[in-house]
Amino acid sequence: MALAIFDLDETLIHGDCATLWSEQMGRLGWVDPESFMRKNNELMDAYSHGKLRMEEYMAFSLEPLIGRTPAEVEHLVGPWVEDFIEPIIFSDATKTIAAHRKAGDRILVISASGTHLVKPIADRLGIDEILGIELDVAHGVYSGQTVGTLTYREGKITRLLEWLDAEEENLEGASFYSDSRNDLPLLLKVDFPHVVNPDPVLLDHAEKSDWPIHLWK
Repeated sequence: MALAIFDLDETLIHGDCATLWSEQMGRLGWVDPESFMRKNNELMDAYSHGKLRMEEYMAFSLEPLIGRTPAEVEHLVGPWVEDFIEPIIFSDATKTIAAHRKAGDRILVISASGTHLVKPIADRLGIDEILGIELDVAHGVYSGQTVGTLTYREGKITRLLEWLDAEEENLEGASFYSDSRNDLPLLLKVDFPHVVNPDPVLLDHAEKSDWPIHLWK
């Protein structure tokens, strides 16, 4: 049994779940939609150019959750996933997941988004195992802080290696699917890197390395 590892945003879904949740927080009245999305889009532009400090983005995006209970947030994330995420799941992604499942592979989503979003989205895809950015809970409510290593760039490798050790797994024969230059460190670690609807930097690297390039819809 080999690992089949998937990035989430712009890989399994046609969009960025953190940005879409930011829009939802505006609809919920938790933030001022115009100013919040302006800042969100500035930070995501930095992400697309490989220049984002993820700590800065998480501090910004988690501020509206401060003082809210995980149960309260979970209650609202569920319908949001149904209404806004399910329609943008790539059908080619579901087919690829099914093929890996049929082959007996162990499927893992590893994302630079918060687990409060990654877990319910993975659940809708029938994937039980995830690694994402962990949110701190203090006195029963979200503190706005994160816990541990952020699953971003080289941090994905750190967290994955910890997970492999805990699960007594290894990367022999592992596949990893991603769209982003930010995932090059992990793509270079696996036996079977796959790029999905890649950004220009990743596309150039994939072409030079003769990696499979998938245009999922």
